[in-house]
Amino acid sequence: MSTSAILPNIPRTRVRALLLCVLATTGLSAQRSLSLSDAIQEGLANNYQIRLSRADLAVAENNDSYSLTDKYPTISLGVTPQVSYRDNVNPASIVAQSTVVTYGVGPAANLNWTLFNGGRVEIAKDQLATVRELSEGQLQVQVENSVAQIIQAYYNTVVQQEQIDVRQRVLNLSRDQVEYQNVRRDFGRAGTFDELQAKDAYLTDSTQLVLQQLNYEVATQNLLQVLGSDNINEPLTLTTELKFDDDRFDETALVQRLEANNSQLRTLATNRALAGIQTELIQTEYKPTVALVTGLGYDFSVATGTQTFDFNDDRPSREVKLPGFKAPARTLSGNIGFGVNYLLYDGKNRKVREQSARLEELTSKLEYDATNQQLRTQLLNAVARHNNQTQLVNITQDLIANAERNITIAEERFRGGTINSFDYRIIQVNLVNAEFQLLNALLNLKNTETEVLRLTGQVVQ
Repeated sequence: MSTSAILPNIPRTRVRALLLCVLATTGLSAQRSLSLSDAIQEGLANNYQIRLSRADLAVAENNDSYSLTDKYPTISLGVTPQVSYRDNVNPASIVAQSTVVTYGVGPAANLNWTLFNGGRVEIAKDQLATVRELSEGQLQVQVENSVAQIIQAYYNTVVQQEQIDVRQRVLNLSRDQVEYQNVRRDFGRAGTFDELQAKDAYLTDSTQLVLQQLNYEVATQNLLQVLGSDNINEPLTLTTELKFDDDRFDETALVQRLEANNSQLRTLATNRALAGIQTELIQTEYKPTVALVTGLGYDFSVATGTQTFDFNDDRPSREVKLPGFKAPARTLSGNIGFGVNYLLYDGKNRKVREQSARLEELTSKLEYDATNQQLRTQLLNAVARHNNQTQLVNITQDLIANAERNITIAEERFRGGTINSFDYRIIQVNLVNAEFQLLNALLNLKNTETEVLRLTGQVVQ
């Protein structure tokens, strides 16, 4: 039977538009199959925040080295070239007059090795290792948050797809009623009012199906955006089903897992440790510094020019030309020693910085305790919601079973004329609402389960 025969009084353009939108829900081609596991892997690979956190971790791992703690000596090499000119006149001296140009070069090597600085080397190394641990924790937080977002976006898309199927089944029922009224009309038993009611229900269900298709497309776009895809309009076929698990959580065990495995708490604990290390670093400044200092130098110089010797007696003065490069001057020098430094007074600079560091320690401890209490409350609330939502799913499943039996009986009574179209429509809507309620309850249950797993550090396991 053609569509125009089923709906003779509905404008064809409107029917054609509705049917094209409905067919779009089932006529998609070249769809990419995507499981939840694949979605998580794809999202973790493309997430920019995770990539930035990995870059920060790489920097922290590179910095975690004794090379940045002044543990090793420093050796420096230098060369000092110089040219000097001297024109001297001194009648009272034997060298009454001299004009000399000196060319010299002085390479030198120096070694400076801090032997003791109050244990600052090991504390600084501990600080670098703790910074690396902090970067690891921040990366873990990003990963867990991203996984939770992907799971929630994935199952939301699954639910939107399931709701399309619900709308399609309801539309089929409405189409059956339109066909039934057409048959009754052909036999002269259907009134105009009954036909209008059936057609109105059909159009309403068609509209709801189109709107649900839009909801599904929006959910798919949100999922692709979370996955970091460049094409948010890519059609997908989600292969992981949303299943109901009636298991209950062990509240005591979850609280223990929260305190031991929660990435946010572990990051705050690392921050607290860093604050303590900073205080220790400042305290090392109250101790003396002992360093080994050595140096080695070699000077090479050449003098050119003339000198006039006057002996202030009967002997005549004599001018002598310097040998220049024929007789260069060479000097080798070396030194070794220990340097001890102790800062007696710095205007209370160290004291103020130490006091600030201790206040930072207190702040980080309070932040850890406050977050611990907040996360514990979130966990207990999530567990309570999970238990209630589990009961709600069980009740809703019974409600759907009852609504399905009710719709079967109502259809028989409607065809038998014992109930009118209004009553039948109410029963039909009740079935739709029950199925939607179940899907939403399953989604809420999955979201709550994901939140519990995230809080207890199990979402990536």
